[in-house]
Amino acid sequence: MDNKGPISREAATAARKEQITRTAIALLAERGYQATTFEAICTRAGLSSKRLITYHFSSKDELFAAVAEQIVADSEQYMRAALDGVTGPRALLAAVIRANVRFIAEHPREVAALRQILINGGLPDYERHDVSSRERLARLLREGRRTGEFRPFDERVMAAALRASIDAVAPLIAAGVDPELCAEELVEHFDRSTRDVPRGKEMR
Repeated sequence: MDNKGPISREAATAARKEQITRTAIALLAERGYQATTFEAICTRAGLSSKRLITYHFSSKDELFAAVAEQIVADSEQYMRAALDGVTGPRALLAAVIRANVRFIAEHPREVAALRQILINGGLPDYERHDVSSRERLARLLREGRRTGEFRPFDERVMAAALRASIDAVAPLIAAGVDPELCAEELVEHFDRSTRDVPRGKEMR
């Protein structure tokens, strides 16, 4: 039985959806939320009709949800590759920080597009992703406490501080601050914040 037809159609559908989402990312980053319309996407992507978009996405909100899902999926794939083979809570903490900052630096359009969607209220359910991210960080920090590599602290608070600190470097990098400098400052800061320093040895 020849399956080339259905496979080709599926591949074409997936390629069209990705073309639309990638074009939306570029427009969000360059022009902002309000200017990223179906008409603008058609013009940029060279599509003949908005129906080529509405076939896949019934509304702007649905499209922007898909854009966010794509960016999150890209970041998670990036992180998995960056953390592969890294062991031990302290080494993992440093690797997580560096990989997050590198992703921000290497994907400025995606970061800017996601920010445009979020500040305009386009993703009411995005908090679930933030919660999931903080929970993963908290598990890492909890493991470091369990093994004695980290001092006692509330891992939920530390995870929230870490997530907020990583997110805060995006505008600095966009303004021209060296990403490696940002990463190493955060690594040093959270290494000091989590390190189990013997009594009497604290920095004065």
